[in-house]
Amino acid sequence: MADMNITCLDLEGVLVPEIWIAFADASGIPELRKTTRDEPDYDKLMKYRLAILKEHGLGLKQIQETIAKIDPMPGAKEFLDELRSCCQVIILSDTFTQFAQPLMKKLGWPTIFCNTLEVAENGDITGYRMRCEKSKYTTVKALQSCGFQTIASGDSYNDLGMIQASKAGFLFKSTEQIKADHPELPAYETYNELLAAIKAAL
Repeated sequence: MADMNITCLDLEGVLVPEIWIAFADASGIPELRKTTRDEPDYDKLMKYRLAILKEHGLGLKQIQETIAKIDPMPGAKEFLDELRSCCQVIILSDTFTQFAQPLMKKLGWPTIFCNTLEVAENGDITGYRMRCEKSKYTTVKALQSCGFQTIASGDSYNDLGMIQASKAGFLFKSTEQIKADHPELPAYETYNELLAAIKAAL
């Protein structure tokens, strides 16, 4: 039954460009181009990012100014609209509510579960709070415990848990390294291919 299925999608690299890469380019700090495609340990990656922001005196305001200029990937909203017409969809992201909101508006306000930044009064990002440990995998298992079947898709190391735990899982616009490491996972490059694969799994 299609109504018992929930599709869980990653956000960055799947529906919108990578926020940190866009900010790295806007700020001229190439070290910030590192993402979860490069670093499997998210805690290590975020500590690295926050140290660089502190070193350069950059805060939430500057990142939000970059995010305001980011548009969803071509075809992403249409893909999401079509997918939401045939099953429930939740975006599971390791991004932060302070980053995601303007992007959710451009995508037609889909449901997103993500994390929260800790921001000082002066706008400095002092830390972050994960919603739960291994948030994507944990959320998929929780949905399954409520009687749902999950279908999942993402592009990075931190998506593998939810993809492998779901009844159907797909890599989307992933790296050659991740695809080589996981030949058992179907990998797609276009929204039409991914949509067809998800519909076939419903």
